Amino acid sequence: MLPVIVVHGGAGLVGAERLEGSCRGVQEAALAAYRILQQGGSALDAVEEAVVKMEDNPMYNAGCGSVLNELGEVEMDAIIMDGKTLASGAVSAVRGIANPIKLSRLVMEKTQHLCLTAEGASRFAKAMGVPEVEEESLKTDYSRKRWVENLAPGSNPVESQMYGKSVSVSFLNQNRGKMGTVGAVAIDSQGNVASATSTGGMLNKMAGRVGDTPCVGCGAYADNLFGAASPTGHGEAIMKVTLCRLILFHMEQGMSPEKAADTALEYMKTRVQGIGGVIVVNSSGDWVARFTSEKMPWAAVKNDQLHYGFYKGESFTLPVSSI
Repeated sequence: MLPVIVVHGGAGLVGAERLEGSCRGVQEAALAAYRILQQGGSALDAVEEAVVKMEDNPMYNAGCGSVLNELGEVEMDAIIMDGKTLASGAVSAVRGIANPIKLSRLVMEKTQHLCLTAEGASRFAKAMGVPEVEEESLKTDYSRKRWVENLAPGSNPVESQMYGKSVSVSFLNQNRGKMGTVGAVAIDSQGNVASATSTGGMLNKMAGRVGDTPCVGCGAYADNLFGAASPTGHGEAIMKVTLCRLILFHMEQGMSPEKAADTALEYMKTRVQGIGGVIVVNSSGDWVARFTSEKMPWAAVKNDQLHYGFYKGESFTLPVSSI
């Protein structure tokens, strides 16, 4: 089996000043993960490495670039899933952890649970020797600026989406840049697939809000029989349609990754007015990056070729040896 890695950096509106950094970051994450696969490493190791790279990159809404909740605090969610065994680990509303995806893998491998949250996750992290970091180190000038801008009446996306007001698809699309996640899917030389996703959640969300990311079938899914998927977009919409499991269901019925992704995204858009994106790889190593938002930085590596893009219908290719 030819190994494959695909990563995304969040669906939404990204300003021109961050365009280059977002594109470069997903490429670097994909290449780092591909090196693991080239050396015979597992799909699990590859997706974890890709997500760690993006959690450490302030360009993305995960780890040190996470958006702030209504109180100006950082609360993060993450998940990882093994397609060989269907084992999964997740954390939600965690604070003071540089790489929530690493803690998620420890939940999967060191406990009998699927998800730990808030203080329970923090206690587990301490027991596992995971170092704490100052919350301020996870905040960027950009995240503080966005938080302040969305405190003004009428500008808070959470207020409009969670307290009964009418929400249009165009409004969701305009605010998607405030709700992105990062993620990765992979298949290794043994034919095992894996998926991983990490996020700071929704900008100015209510304290304690948990989105789709730590929920199996919503924020990630991986099954060696069919493939793996990782989403980005409005978490409440993704949860309502269990987006990742829906995509794999369509592939079970014989759809290609592209057709399955498009069908599921269109259903989410028409049924619950949700905009977002997904990356998918099937058990044969076919992959796709699809989205209904205006933009989504993504990158993939297969057969020593790096593929990447940002806008709909855009795809560039470079030989890995030239990078």
